[in-house]
Amino acid sequence: MTRSIRNFLATHNLLAVSARHQETALNSEQELDTLLLADLNSLLNYKGLKTPNREEMTGKEEADRLYDLGGTVAGTLTFSRAQPQHFAFLLAYALGQVETISQGSSGYRHLIQPRSGEVDAARSNPSFTAAMRFGRQVLKRRFASCFLDQVKTEFPKDGWAKVSATVKGTGKTTDNTVVETITAAFNATSLTLAANGVAGDSAAERLSNVQAIQALNPDNQAWEEVAVSAVSSGVPAVITIAPPGSSAAATTYRVYYLPPESSWMLLPSRVEEPPLKVSQVQVNLGGRWDGSAIWGGYQLTAELRRLSWTLNNNLTPERTPGAGVAYANRVFRAGRDQKLEFDRDFRDFLLAQHLQDNDTLVVHLLAQGPEFEPGLNYQVELIFPRVAVTAAPVKVSQRRLVEEVEFTVLEDDTYGSVIARVQNRVSGYAA
Repeated sequence: MTRSIRNFLATHNLLAVSARHQETALNSEQELDTLLLADLNSLLNYKGLKTPNREEMTGKEEADRLYDLGGTVAGTLTFSRAQPQHFAFLLAYALGQVETISQGSSGYRHLIQPRSGEVDAARSNPSFTAAMRFGRQVLKRRFASCFLDQVKTEFPKDGWAKVSATVKGTGKTTDNTVVETITAAFNATSLTLAANGVAGDSAAERLSNVQAIQALNPDNQAWEEVAVSAVSSGVPAVITIAPPGSSAAATTYRVYYLPPESSWMLLPSRVEEPPLKVSQVQVNLGGRWDGSAIWGGYQLTAELRRLSWTLNNNLTPERTPGAGVAYANRVFRAGRDQKLEFDRDFRDFLLAQHLQDNDTLVVHLLAQGPEFEPGLNYQVELIFPRVAVTAAPVKVSQRRLVEEVEFTVLEDDTYGSVIARVQNRVSGYAA
């Protein structure tokens, strides 16, 4: 059999999430509402937990069994031209507490802060449902209960704001694929599916969506490939094949195909927003945050080369007794931690002095895009009420002195560790 070649270009990949609404419970899928314009390397993968019996007395030198403990889900989401919605989605699920208020006639401001305590008995952070289309028509897979373990924001010179995240999931997945077993004669010229049709509006699409058929040769018990020439549009579908043999003896066929799409497989529309330019970011250092505005401090301008913020949740999906399922039944934080990094020209010794004095500062970042209505901009604002310099080594770059400053983000008694305010036209996140 010569199998048809499906389009497996990564540019045809699609990623959808339940950005606006979190799951109501662990491993309870939520409706997908947003298609994300992520980088090509953004992939979610199911990782099987398979264990060979190397440490058991098999009577052999090597393993002869493979045990299946289910699986986990892991992956990365990267947005190299980050939009306000990308920040809002990632921070809402990474930090966990969101309040949204209307702005103007069409806008919303999302106040996002770290959650204190657990969401429920099984989760420290809210979880979302995700789905991916791999290639044009290779596979669609839905991932229940995805969590954001780490979020990293970068503002490099001469570029766009960038935000990325690492994802951990419980391992519960649903595919749009079917493997159906049919009993028919070894010299059959057609096979009829039990109940399903085959996805595709045209004869060529339906033919392509039957990805393989294999027949068990009754003479040698080997699985052999079967050529497919046509697939009917009816339900159940009738598949025309080339007879794999001349014998009329009954045998087993395995049909690998994509059925017509159910509701979750119909991916939602994309939200369009302008990406944020690094040159639009304002950085204020020092002063005092009073809960609504920064007072005092000074603005960093030409001396900044790059800055980044990394948030770690240290989340772990776990399988515990009482689950009754083959995937994780609880996901808790071990403890959140954050750090800031500034790469700046070494024009003064102010930050080095803060290191010596072991005092604390306020860091305020504001990235503004164009207006979506008069007086209201697409924007991302990050406030760190209390940070401390932990390192400030001096180096040479392009014949100039630079210092690579590291800050530890501390939790303020009144205002917490970080406050994010995102403004756009989306009505809510992780609600």
